[in-house]
Amino acid sequence: MFAIINGKVFNGDIFLHGKCVVVKNNEILNIINEDELDERFPDIKKIDAENGYITPGFIDLQLNGCGGVLFNDSITRETLKIMNKTNLKYGCTSYLPTLITTGDKNIISAINLIESMDDKEEVGVLGLHIEGPYISVKKKGIHNADFIRELDADMTDVISKAGGEIVKIITIAPENTKGEYISVLSKSGIKVSLGHTNATYKEIEDKKIYGITLATHLFNGMSSFNHREPGAAGAVLDMDISAGIIVDGFHVDYAAIRLAHKVMRERLYLVTDAVSPVGTNMEYFYFEGNKVYYKDGKCFGEDGTLGGSALTMDVGVKNLVEKVGVSLEEAIRMATLYPAKAISVEDRYGKLQPGHIADIVILNKNIQVEKVFSKGKLI
Repeated sequence: MFAIINGKVFNGDIFLHGKCVVVKNNEILNIINEDELDERFPDIKKIDAENGYITPGFIDLQLNGCGGVLFNDSITRETLKIMNKTNLKYGCTSYLPTLITTGDKNIISAINLIESMDDKEEVGVLGLHIEGPYISVKKKGIHNADFIRELDADMTDVISKAGGEIVKIITIAPENTKGEYISVLSKSGIKVSLGHTNATYKEIEDKKIYGITLATHLFNGMSSFNHREPGAAGAVLDMDISAGIIVDGFHVDYAAIRLAHKVMRERLYLVTDAVSPVGTNMEYFYFEGNKVYYKDGKCFGEDGTLGGSALTMDVGVKNLVEKVGVSLEEAIRMATLYPAKAISVEDRYGKLQPGHIADIVILNKNIQVEKVFSKGKLI
């Protein structure tokens, strides 16, 4: 048991002053007045936040790889451990390993891997994000067109049987997916997300009723907003759909992020869509057969198509504050509470409050990571 003292505690709603966070094992035991600590918990170990910000650990719902590895390349526990170890350097304590467009065999392997891990949350894994292959060729981005296909009854059965404890999100193009399959997936507890889609506003409106609740990387890989055809982007802005957004300055202009946030508020959350170069000096890598270069913070294919990002969650939070202009409180919520709500784990993650998992980050006044606690352990 220990207490984090001398910091501004962000409980998920507001910053609390004069408080400290008491941790026991892997959970937050309490948040109490700092001047009561010695009386209530004599001889407790104290960790000094040095007047920094004490926040929940960041949650990334779209992470393809980092630390030199890609989940698509090696669907193994070792890959997940490397991704988690890399994430922790940047304050990301939980994530969804994201499998992009690939064959059935790899999808089944990914599901089986997550199902086999009783301790998946110990290595930061909250579940799986299956991004494609049930998407639009016209909006495929870096995804390999050879694997893109329509969802069928057999794979709907396989994925839905895994359920929402294993598969947290599946990204599909609504215009190419039968409503009955969306319904089966949604009723199994999986969050169905529109993405890599060329759907019209009306097509999304027609399919949303079957259980679409999320959108994958808003503005990227989707039909654009037009005043006569709002497209997928307009549908997300207008409907009750939550969405991730990549705040790296390459994928979306900061002004567009600012406008989206003004409309969506708590429906908009930060994702990285990161790939293997994060935390390395790699100059290029291969993504399901496509060569992707990494230069000056940008990941791009040989034709210039963006191929994931090199963003980290801490830099995303900093960009939200300094480039987009949201408050620090809201930026932290976009990296913690809002993604937790998007996949319905806010009862254990995304806030600092008694009973929640002790995933904690200490940021300095420059919004830089100073200390990270994962499941109550100082990393």
